[in-house]
Amino acid sequence: MNASAKLFSAVILSYNSARYIKHCLNTLAAAFSAFAEPCEIWVVDNGSSDGSVKLIEEAAALYAGVVRPIFLPVNTGTTVSRNQALRAAEGRYVLVLDSDATITSDALAKLRALLEREPDVGIAVPRLTYPDGRFQISTDQFPTVTRKLQRLMNLKTMEETAVAPDASCNVDYAISACWLLRRELLEVVGLLDENIFYSPEDVDYCVRVWLAGYRIVYEPAATVIHDAQELSRGKKIGKFKLKHAEGLGYYFRKHGYCFSLGGLYRRIAKVAPSHAG
Repeated sequence: MNASAKLFSAVILSYNSARYIKHCLNTLAAAFSAFAEPCEIWVVDNGSSDGSVKLIEEAAALYAGVVRPIFLPVNTGTTVSRNQALRAAEGRYVLVLDSDATITSDALAKLRALLEREPDVGIAVPRLTYPDGRFQISTDQFPTVTRKLQRLMNLKTMEETAVAPDASCNVDYAISACWLLRRELLEVVGLLDENIFYSPEDVDYCVRVWLAGYRIVYEPAATVIHDAQELSRGKKIGKFKLKHAEGLGYYFRKHGYCFSLGGLYRRIAKVAPSHAG
């Protein structure tokens, strides 16, 4: 990772995302144009077969020098692919963004201001909404087996009854639909764990951020639209749900817990006393 004069480096993962990727890249390029310093957009296509590659190539031609594609022949999951772009990122701030997310310059500016204002914040995350404006649950306590079952069975009800925080606050973890972090955090915490193919690599990374002594902060003043198309959502058993279950098993073994968060919280509190637990 080589430092440069770039302000933001975006890292976007595309997998059969033809429905979203053009809009995502167009809106992100427009958001970046509001800043005086140059920015870059790394978009990694993970072996798509739905026309995504052509749309990305067109965007790379339209935004020459800004959109920088990486084309992989097969789906390598969410960690190996994103890590390729994270290694190449040159911006002082790194934006991890889903291909079905829409961010504005205002939201970017507010997340950046949070990082500048509070140097112990490792990742700044926005308020996510669905395209129709409904609040989307994007943060939670670190998972336990019990909590994961609750989310599997009751996520829709949870979202209907959830109350969106109205002030900045610490969170255990945030889904990686939209993260903003300083590039230096990658030097301290490292890259995504490639032992996880698909989820919960974002939860694992958030644990590692807390264990490195940094906070993860939710900033509701910054709003991002996320047309959530999680490949492991719903109750139907499929490839990505199985990969998610496999990743969860690895995550619990790695961090040494399953049903109780007490031990994990105690380890975090030793290095990050601000963690609410």
